[in-house]
Amino acid sequence: MTYPAILIASVFLLAAFGVERLSRVLGLPAVIVLVALGFFAKPLLASFGFALDGLGITVPVVGTIGLILIVLEGALDIQLRRDRIKMAAGAIAMAVAGFVLCVMVFAALAMLALPLTLFQATILAIPFAVISSAIAISSSHFLPDHGKEFVVYESSLSDILGILIFFALVNSDGTIGGIVMSLLGGGALSFLMAVVSSVGLVLVLMRIDGHVRFIPLLAGLFGLYAAGRLLHLSPLIMVLLFGLVLNNPTLITRWRPLRGWMDESYEATLNEFKTLVRELTFAVRGFFFILLGYWTDLSDLASPRAWMAAALVLSVVYSGRIAMLKLSGNELAGSLAWIAPRGLITVLLYLSAKEVLSLPSYLSGTVVLVILISSALVTVAHVNAKVEGTATNGQKAVGP
Repeated sequence: MTYPAILIASVFLLAAFGVERLSRVLGLPAVIVLVALGFFAKPLLASFGFALDGLGITVPVVGTIGLILIVLEGALDIQLRRDRIKMAAGAIAMAVAGFVLCVMVFAALAMLALPLTLFQATILAIPFAVISSAIAISSSHFLPDHGKEFVVYESSLSDILGILIFFALVNSDGTIGGIVMSLLGGGALSFLMAVVSSVGLVLVLMRIDGHVRFIPLLAGLFGLYAAGRLLHLSPLIMVLLFGLVLNNPTLITRWRPLRGWMDESYEATLNEFKTLVRELTFAVRGFFFILLGYWTDLSDLASPRAWMAAALVLSVVYSGRIAMLKLSGNELAGSLAWIAPRGLITVLLYLSAKEVLSLPSYLSGTVVLVILISSALVTVAHVNAKVEGTATNGQKAVGP
């Protein structure tokens, strides 16, 4: 089985590369094509006697690695300047308001449709309330720089909020006091871990040399993320801060004891690291969405209940988002309104919710439908940007 597995992995990667290139030409969200490839790969491989077992473990592992890399890639593109403070504050406010609105509405709908308590319904609502930075960041390539940064801040914070609050609920005793203690303790520890770890990793990169430099650094980042998750924290904050400090080293080199840590080779080292992160992100992201399609049960996807639930979720997401962006007066509201895809984090949190809740199988189909349709709606953002004259000549594909 060794050589067939290598062959399948190679074909998957080449297919992901081809889809990524094709999406540049056609302007289609690559995530849709990749998931569809996964759908068709299952019967095709079965006809040759191959079966990819153990995807219940593989999908969340690949998805988590992809999430880390995508947030890191997005943060590495942000330059912190005083003239961006207002934009960052607006993105953070939008992320919080959108998340809270979606959780409240989805929890109410879940209680009406399923035999769940308010506490259980809130746990189920969170995965659908979180914007996927995995898709949103890579889908914002056509926006001007301040628009891309808005998407990075908003989607990354949405992920962080979702993870922090979700696991605060799951790991609490269900009482208000228990939830508050879990949330406040997890938030404070997450931020402390983020500051210490991100600064430490950046200092290592500034001093590291030799032929093998970046893989040990990424291994440390992944290990710290896993340790944070095992402690029920939100280590995605650490990933975001790590990328921000890497691309804005003056945040730490302005401190007198650290002024001599960065030498003239740092810029070249940083560019090499960015290239590696982009390559790894492409590979992991492509694998994840193909595996997601392979893992999905088509009977769940075809369920009328799955489609009804997906329609409700999407109508709440976009109606609320359009209203909030119009009220905020954002000049890119016509485009940003449609960049609210669900993806990696939705799948990961939903799989965790299934471990603690008894949920109907059609909701798995709802998750995939929401991901596919919300990803497809990014094309509306691209069209609006062209109409409004705010589109740029970005070179990334629309997704995955």
